[in-house]
Amino acid sequence: MLNKLKLLFPILAITFVVSIIYTVTEFRLNEYKKYPEYYKTITMEQREKELVCLARNIYFEAAKEPFEGKVAVAQVVMNRVEHANFPKNVCGVVYQKNKVYEKIVCQFSWYCESPSKLKVRSDELYDESYEVAKKVLLEGFRLSVLDNALFYHADYVNPRWKLKRITKIGAHIFYEKV
Repeated sequence: MLNKLKLLFPILAITFVVSIIYTVTEFRLNEYKKYPEYYKTITMEQREKELVCLARNIYFEAAKEPFEGKVAVAQVVMNRVEHANFPKNVCGVVYQKNKVYEKIVCQFSWYCESPSKLKVRSDELYDESYEVAKKVLLEGFRLSVLDNALFYHADYVNPRWKLKRITKIGAHIFYEKV
């Protein structure tokens, strides 16, 4: 009986390790299928530029929001990168401007602010924003409820959008296109 247990233990251990490797590989494969743009080879300088663009957007849009609020703002950017109607990189999405009725409109309102308002005033909040940007951009961290979120606005405004409301996180209401 003891000899059978001695043989069984290594088999169980190998099975367990193989199972973990399969699960991790399957997760990475699913992430690649969902976000192929971020699994292509790019330079460290390009990746750092994307991190800074995403961190600035998180900071200026949601610096005082809880962790989930910061992730949600970052996730909308990533969802847009993967959507056909938006630029195919983080900085392109963050700094996108459109012309509406002969007026230039920024996708994220902070970007249209005067340069004097675009200074980081809290290193601590910026560092938090940068850490969230790393989790979302590099580690693929997502909130499943926002898989289809492409738009949001602060809860104190009412843009009268004809979009499907998904949820509210912190001070932002999130929508998907219908």
